[in-house]
Amino acid sequence: MKLAHWSLHFYRLPYVREVRWVYAAESSGDYALLTIVADNGTAGVAEGVIKPTRTGASPRSLMAVLETVVLPELQGLNLLDEKAVLGALARIPENRLAKAMVDNACWALRAAAAGKPLWQLLGGKPEIDLAYILTRQSPERMAAEAGDACARHGFRTLKVQGGQGRETDLRTLAEVRAAVGPEVALYVDANGSYPREDAAAYVRALADAGVRVSEDPCALAPDAAFEDLQRASPLPILVDLSCTSAAEAELYFGRGARAVAAKPARIGLSEARAIDAVAARRGGSAALALYYESALGTLLSLQLAGALASRALLPPSQSFFLLLGAQVTKEVPQIRGGKLRLPDEPCLEKLVDWNAVKRLKP
Repeated sequence: MKLAHWSLHFYRLPYVREVRWVYAAESSGDYALLTIVADNGTAGVAEGVIKPTRTGASPRSLMAVLETVVLPELQGLNLLDEKAVLGALARIPENRLAKAMVDNACWALRAAAAGKPLWQLLGGKPEIDLAYILTRQSPERMAAEAGDACARHGFRTLKVQGGQGRETDLRTLAEVRAAVGPEVALYVDANGSYPREDAAAYVRALADAGVRVSEDPCALAPDAAFEDLQRASPLPILVDLSCTSAAEAELYFGRGARAVAAKPARIGLSEARAIDAVAARRGGSAALALYYESALGTLLSLQLAGALASRALLPPSQSFFLLLGAQVTKEVPQIRGGKLRLPDEPCLEKLVDWNAVKRLKP
């Protein structure tokens, strides 16, 4: 089953409110949709996010890389052959977004060719527990949003975006806890905002506040400083920003890591599976984590959630699509009791609303 043709589409999705990340405040997000079609007509799709300071790509650069660098390497290959496709992609340095999108589209194509949903092809399950992401706002607004999300969708885990200053983070946690009660689990992602010398005290304060996991409390590297931080920490330190491959996961687990992130939308399903395999072998956890996905990207990334081999630490955090005011899927996934059920449709391309893709073109 060889590559016959492909197409790339761009769309802009508004947020229901301003979203403040560590690097910027945004009112919308830009996305790319890759479609690859095999010579027998079978199609696979993948979504990527366009954020120059996070993914290092613009629409023009992504189109050029796919057209002149990445997809030519797939010519003549059997797209059902995972090893052949990965070998071709491995020959290309850098260009992580383009390679991840191609890898994910090939997985979607394999599911369509097999006539079974991708979660089933990967040996997983369709019903997935999710965590809700609380992005940076005032403590009062974050608490109000937490209470609403838990009441409306039944979430039992919250990913709290920290890094607003230690005292603000702790006040946020106190107000969120008061809003959702003691049964909801909290973990905090500080996005590497604090100095290394302050990280140990910050993590201890999070533990005292009832937090279960601390993600990127400071800039991390697989070195002696990280080893000391995790050894002294009462919490697992979840490594995200500096762990984007199975090789980096090996280095972190060699330094005593207990958990690393695996983001299919950032690195591709294949590399996420490889990270999970490292974590399982090392007795740690690979936490499936969001990468700004819309509903479409969420439905692709979560195909892996029920098939992870490593020890469970946190529910996946792919709930960001709830903050989007428009989608490019025919239906928006529903979350009930904190769970999302993946569709049984083998061909994810059939879930795309192509009229919405055209209407939402930037």
